Amino acid sequence: MVTDLTIRRVAAADHETVGAVGFAAWAASDAFEDSYLDPDVIARVRHEFAIFPEETKGEIVVAERGGTIVGWGARENQPNYVSDLWVHPVYQGEGIGRAVLLHLCELMAAEGLATARLDTHARNEGAIRLYERCGFTIIWRGREFSKSMGVSLEKVHLEKRLADR
Repeated sequence: MVTDLTIRRVAAADHETVGAVGFAAWAASDAFEDSYLDPDVIARVRHEFAIFPEETKGEIVVAERGGTIVGWGARENQPNYVSDLWVHPVYQGEGIGRAVLLHLCELMAAEGLATARLDTHARNEGAIRLYERCGFTIIWRGREFSKSMGVSLEKVHLEKRLADR
């Protein structure tokens, strides 16, 4: 477990950094085909990350180390749906994503939700391994349109049981 990490709710002053961390993590991913990464798609995704913290109707938590935001996660659209989990590439592999994801799952369990759900690109193998290590199971695989990228992607949906009902 990461001991020098603080997880807290996002503040308005964090919005620009949250967008920058999300875009850096997305840009460093090797999950996407080169055909998706034309300048228009990259510009669209950068814009989506920049406006997400201000425009989301969901809940965002940030992970801080030494006063620096190193990652973040969000619940959006449904109370049991993790819409975003991003760790700056410099800090990946240090347990930050796991800590943020488990924190979000704890919030959901405390609210009495039975399951947590999320999805990712089917070729995002590192993220899928993380999710599976955190107790998630793939429940669906197929193609979906990515609103943020403006293209159809191969995706997986994952789910985790939070509490016995």
